[in-house]
Amino acid sequence: FALRWVRPLKHNDATTTIQVEERRTHLRANRGDTTNNRHILFTMIRFFLLQNRQGKTRLSKWYVPPPTGSTSAMSSSTTTSSNGTQILSPGANPALYTTNNQTEAEKARIETEVHRLVTSRDKKYTNFIEYNNYKLIYRRYAGLFFTIAVDVQDNELSYLESIHLFVELLDSYFANVCELDIVFNFNKVYSILDEYMLAGEIEETSKKEILDRVKFLEKLD
Repeated sequence: FALRWVRPLKHNDATTTIQVEERRTHLRANRGDTTNNRHILFTMIRFFLLQNRQGKTRLSKWYVPPPTGSTSAMSSSTTTSSNGTQILSPGANPALYTTNNQTEAEKARIETEVHRLVTSRDKKYTNFIEYNNYKLIYRRYAGLFFTIAVDVQDNELSYLESIHLFVELLDSYFANVCELDIVFNFNKVYSILDEYMLAGEIEETSKKEILDRVKFLEKLD
């Protein structure tokens, strides 16, 4: 089935969990799902990775930033003035305010660990790995590994097919895609992914609709 296309949310890797959840709540409301069940609300894709056998990450899309443990440290070193302004406490380290480097380092660490897990896994085992507090679903195509991290309660087989559909999208767009196509046209790959997955959810399952939308956006550039 094909879901109705919804205007993409302008977000990047720095998108906060709150922004993602607000967007997902809005999308569910548009589809008539008004449930307040938090168990359902937090069922989503955490990140999507595309890596080669050598460990090079060719595509990395994070829908939920990894925890860095800096938030509590930052809040304990700040005070709030009467007008609500955050003031750095005496003796506190100003570097606590810049968590972006820590977040990127944590992403790199997770990506390295994910690559080690999927490349060293024996073929006799399933393509599902429980990792930390979520689950990894991966598929290998030639020398490339496609990995999706989802909540433990999610349906593994549906995401296994989701990976295959994304590969079919790339293959249709680039006409027999290879790793070099992804390396030299990474912006197009991200564009296709954004039309396929939005705010941690699969937003469109029609290959024709996705490719038509990507070509339409290219004409606007």
